[in-house]
Amino acid sequence: MRDPIADRFVRTHLKTRHLVLLVELGRHGSILRAAEAAHMTQPAASKLLAELEYALGVQLFDRLARGIAPTWYGEIMIRRAGTALAEMNTAHQEVMELFSGLRGQVAIGSVMTPSTSLVPRAVQRFKEHHPLVNVSIQVESSTQLLQQLRAGQLDMMIGRLISGNDTFSELKFETLQDEPHKLIVRADHPLSRRHDLRLDELAQAAWILPASGSILRDRLSALFLSQGVDLPANAIETSAIPVITSLLLSSDVIIALPPETVQHYLDAGALVELDVDLGLRMDAYGIITRKQHRLSPGAQAMLDVLRSLA
Repeated sequence: MRDPIADRFVRTHLKTRHLVLLVELGRHGSILRAAEAAHMTQPAASKLLAELEYALGVQLFDRLARGIAPTWYGEIMIRRAGTALAEMNTAHQEVMELFSGLRGQVAIGSVMTPSTSLVPRAVQRFKEHHPLVNVSIQVESSTQLLQQLRAGQLDMMIGRLISGNDTFSELKFETLQDEPHKLIVRADHPLSRRHDLRLDELAQAAWILPASGSILRDRLSALFLSQGVDLPANAIETSAIPVITSLLLSSDVIIALPPETVQHYLDAGALVELDVDLGLRMDAYGIITRKQHRLSPGAQAMLDVLRSLA
């Protein structure tokens, strides 16, 4: 049963200052530094925090010898406060857009592969019709992008729903495609003309591997181990496309990539696919948005373009 005192506080007394303070407390872990960031005095910040904890009837932060740390209740309030502030900012942008024509900002997140193909094409087409809308693009892992999407920092993302994530009910997922991976090398790589390559031979070569803990790294590890072969010892870890292409073009490294990621170099004949199929695929990625969040006119227009091109 809901506490009527807490309900009354939320409806009549909860102010933007409370939300801003919660976000800054989560960011800084110190009442003093949070107060400075929120442009208020430390006594005022302490009073606002006390009001919140009294009205809700729970402790939001543990007081430590040096600073504070959010409790589970505090984590929830910080996350929801950030979302509320982002929604208020979006509302202001929508009003301005309607007042002055389609303007404002659209924030997109993307995992690597669509960031090299789908997203650039979509942004180019979108800007042809809406040149005054500022588009920001964040390229990260799905885990990082999901955190930003939930916090209201992104309007939409192209990525994957991560197994074990407990927020599926809050998100809408529109499947685009899965990602078959091929082994890519420079055109004159010593193995480029071989048609009988074995996994143990490949393991002796130099590789570019994704970071430990990534989905692709786990699947590569499982693939090698299932054949009784260790992961390549001579390896470089990176997921930065400029670094990857430079290394591929200038050395004898091998990498597992979706071909479209380096399609330009494949078409030009600078890079080639090795004649071996490891059956390596990633889970389908898609467009992810928040169910209960109404997109701004600019963001909705961008979503429509992404859908049409995908």
